[in-house]
Amino acid sequence: MTDAALRERLIVGLDVPTVQIAEQVVSELGDAVSFYKIGYQLAFAGGLGFAGDLVSSGKKVFLDMKLLDIDNTVAKGVENIVKMGVSMLTLHAYPKAMRAAVEAARGSNLCLLGVTVLTSMDEQDLIDAGYEHDPHTLVLIRAEQALAAGMGGIVCAATEAEAVRRIVGPDLAIVTPGIRPAGADAGDQKRVMTPADALGSGASHLVVGRPIVTASDRKTAAEAILAEMSNA
Repeated sequence: MTDAALRERLIVGLDVPTVQIAEQVVSELGDAVSFYKIGYQLAFAGGLGFAGDLVSSGKKVFLDMKLLDIDNTVAKGVENIVKMGVSMLTLHAYPKAMRAAVEAARGSNLCLLGVTVLTSMDEQDLIDAGYEHDPHTLVLIRAEQALAAGMGGIVCAATEAEAVRRIVGPDLAIVTPGIRPAGADAGDQKRVMTPADALGSGASHLVVGRPIVTASDRKTAAEAILAEMSNA
């Protein structure tokens, strides 16, 4: 795999409070990183405009909005997100919402990702939320539903990537957060895996936030993770 192809599989999570900090992160990482995730924290601090700036500069953007609403609202939101030129968008993997989003994005290059079970959740968390399934079972059910809906990929913990790959086949994206370099602290994530192990398990893209963004030398941290990925 070429260095450029490898970089396209690493998505750095810009989970920072301001656009100014995000700009600094992107500047420090330079050509080492070509793909960035923007989630709630940055989105509500000017990050949606910043997403457009990243796209204009040649970077790829994963907009992590985890949409879920009535069909028409999801569809109208997706129609406008398509116009932003971002590469990936998340929505919760509910069948009706996924079908509405797929129809709204038809003909575009936007890869729609179904969020299965958040990597911060374990079995007790799901019980508390009223679900009858354990995380692994629910992930597999939602993977099947996402495939049936025509989604572009799945978001799941790397620990579920191998089982999900068997369901969705070779073509769909499997994007895995909760990635931690060997020896790193898991933080608030409950289902984590190293970069090499995640790719070896079937993940197509790895989302890495704090291990890079909070590092004293961000570019070196990113390059170390890319080196781990190259060993997969």
